[in-house]
Amino acid sequence: MWTLAALLLLATLEKPVLSLHPPWTTVFKGERVTLRCDGYHPLLLELRPISTLWYLGHVLLPSHKKTIEVQTPGVYRCQTRGAPVSDPIHLSVSNDWLILQVPYAPVFEGEPLVMRCRGWYDKVVYKLHYYHDGQAVRYFHSSTNYTVLQARSSDSGHYQCSGTMRIPVESAPMFSSKVAVTVQELFQTPVLRTLSPPEARGRVVLRCETRLHPQKRDTPLQFAFYKYSRPVRRFDWGPEYTVPEPEVEELESYWCEAATTSRSVRKRSPWLQLPGRGSALDLASTTAPALQALVPGDKPLSFRKTPVSRSVPSVTSVPNSTFAGLQFPAGHVPTVGPHVCAPLPTSVEQSREVLQRKVDLLLREMQLLKGLLNQVVLGLKDPQAFRELTETPETPNSQVSVSPGTPETTVVQGGVDI
Repeated sequence: MWTLAALLLLATLEKPVLSLHPPWTTVFKGERVTLRCDGYHPLLLELRPISTLWYLGHVLLPSHKKTIEVQTPGVYRCQTRGAPVSDPIHLSVSNDWLILQVPYAPVFEGEPLVMRCRGWYDKVVYKLHYYHDGQAVRYFHSSTNYTVLQARSSDSGHYQCSGTMRIPVESAPMFSSKVAVTVQELFQTPVLRTLSPPEARGRVVLRCETRLHPQKRDTPLQFAFYKYSRPVRRFDWGPEYTVPEPEVEELESYWCEAATTSRSVRKRSPWLQLPGRGSALDLASTTAPALQALVPGDKPLSFRKTPVSRSVPSVTSVPNSTFAGLQFPAGHVPTVGPHVCAPLPTSVEQSREVLQRKVDLLLREMQLLKGLLNQVVLGLKDPQAFRELTETPETPNSQVSVSPGTPETTVVQGGVDI
């Protein structure tokens, strides 16, 4: 009869850990690899050790040992009686000249990712290239493993390698089959929340919440808190931060960061979102926070000093002979001597009028230049006609009159119609 302790023990058993030696998911045809099943093997009433069960696909294998040697491709699992089935290992067998070997175990963010391009039965591979999603990422003169020191989610994808071998003379470049690699997320993007009133005990307490991957739940994490871009508490073990009372009105300017102790993996939370209120910074997405620039007319953020309003006078210099044709508006006639300071336009309409006069002047000068260029083109195409045109006294090249009452230069007549 089962004892209560035995039943509780069976109910809490975790699934065993299946490992592969050597640790590569692809091998050459004819090679053998070793599978090992590590789990808790309790003794029951009969004091007989619980045996290990092995599965290839859905087929139960005859062996009950802790380790077995295999060379057949497929999906392997193991189980100890009363415990769940282990995670699978997919073994591939290749008959190609070149294979790309990747780890069988999942690779998490911040961990090294090692890949091995291997020639047929360990022949040396020359002019070795590694590819990630079709793009060459590394070149080696001869057989060398490719290592990503700290893997990121962006390192996931399909990998491939190519190279030559001397069999006995150097071969043409050969390519391995593509292998899919997935970098697992170590922990989720953190979220900053406020504690409920009973938990906060009358204070305003922020908590940086995240969740580790089940296989990495023992990984220690540290947390930091920020107000805008200023750290208010640097990395520490506690996921909570008490907001000082004078800063309670600016809660939506806070965000947090979670990281491993080595800082190999760091993730930022979105800005704090209070229930029923939009973000003070009007963030439409939950991407990593970034300070937004102020645009003219916006109210400055509270962590910046309010700019002091100062009037900036415009300086108008005395016109020289080059701009003798330009006229100054009434009430702004320059005088001989130092630069004259004039106040900024007092209205949008006045600024528009000044700009319009300048644009009109520019357009008229462009029309005059166009007439001169037309005469040059005519002279190049028909020199005789151009000579007759220039020798006619009634048709001058151009006549320009400057009216003292207007700031524009007016084109009265040009040599060629525009």
